Amino acid sequence: MIAAFQILGSLGLFLFGMKLMSEGLQKVSGERLRMVMRTMASNRFKGVFSGALVTTAIQSSTATTVMVVSFVNAGLLTLRESIGVIMGANLGTTTTAWIIAILGFKLELSSIALPIVGVGVVVSFCKRPGWRSSGELLVGLGLLLMGLDYLKSSVPDLDPDSPALMWLRQYSNMGVLSVLLFLAFGVVLTIIVQASSVAVAITITMAARGWIDFDLAAAIVLGENIGTTITANFAAITANLAAKRAAMAHLIFNVLGVIWVLCVFYFFLSMIKWLVPLNPNPDAITLAAMGIDNFPSLTGAAREVALQKLAVPERLAMFHTMFNFCNICLLIGFVPQIEKLTNWILKDKTGGRHRTSVQRLEYLTSNVAEMGELALFEGQKEMV
Repeated sequence: MIAAFQILGSLGLFLFGMKLMSEGLQKVSGERLRMVMRTMASNRFKGVFSGALVTTAIQSSTATTVMVVSFVNAGLLTLRESIGVIMGANLGTTTTAWIIAILGFKLELSSIALPIVGVGVVVSFCKRPGWRSSGELLVGLGLLLMGLDYLKSSVPDLDPDSPALMWLRQYSNMGVLSVLLFLAFGVVLTIIVQASSVAVAITITMAARGWIDFDLAAAIVLGENIGTTITANFAAITANLAAKRAAMAHLIFNVLGVIWVLCVFYFFLSMIKWLVPLNPNPDAITLAAMGIDNFPSLTGAAREVALQKLAVPERLAMFHTMFNFCNICLLIGFVPQIEKLTNWILKDKTGGRHRTSVQRLEYLTSNVAEMGELALFEGQKEMV
């Protein structure tokens, strides 16, 4: 029970750090990033680039997608333009997995996290708003790394004969059914924590500690790609039809990607293992970060298991990146078809006009992201 609360607290610290860092980045460069998104979405390729750039900068695909929904709602982006940006956001969010894999499992985080928080707190007391926001960014980064460090230490290495591992093995030896089961778990996990970054951190940690195999961890990552679309759909509930369609297009794009990857799942995993081979001689820092102190004395099967565990974080990060990259390459030529499918699912029941005698506000809403300048564009559209 105590271990469960420690894991929960670690996730809370990680999520709060991610939120603080994202908000700090948006305050420092938010308007410039929004301008990039608005001006670089004129075609689908520019849209992919701008979506990836903005999401990499603010480290939150959810924030980018909600931003896109807001722009579509305000009439600043068309549905077709928004699909390209959403594709890019999916690719940009994979940098989070690399941060977790490299910083979390290649470095001793405890030695750098607290100094980062200390510097960030000092900077946040500056009078200039830009410096204060930069301080928040640093505090968020430090808390994120601390949460990741606590998460690693809270999730124990499991003995091969432990009851928890035996229970998991009941559901991990059913072939394709196991893949689908863990995919569904990834969807539910992401909906519960409302942040794919946290879900990815949980998945990488579980796999690195030997709780689940690489293939089942990859299935969970696929599920997380579907689960992360729920937040944007929630944000679009009270928005106009175009914004609802943008959120639905995100869901359709990710579901189509998961479907084709499932058809070539084990071949895709073989490609990832080829791209990220085992390192026969890991350095001491990596071994310490992974908690493998007796590596030099390991031989045979035990050494092979240890090497597989060491490769898991990078392989999952590579899987996440390659899945989204290949998905964009395959589906970017079908943006018009995705747009038509979205329009078919969410039909305009008013025939393009309001049938009621009451005049309703079509553009101006108050539910989506806290971006005051959007209200100006929404108000102009509404007045016209």
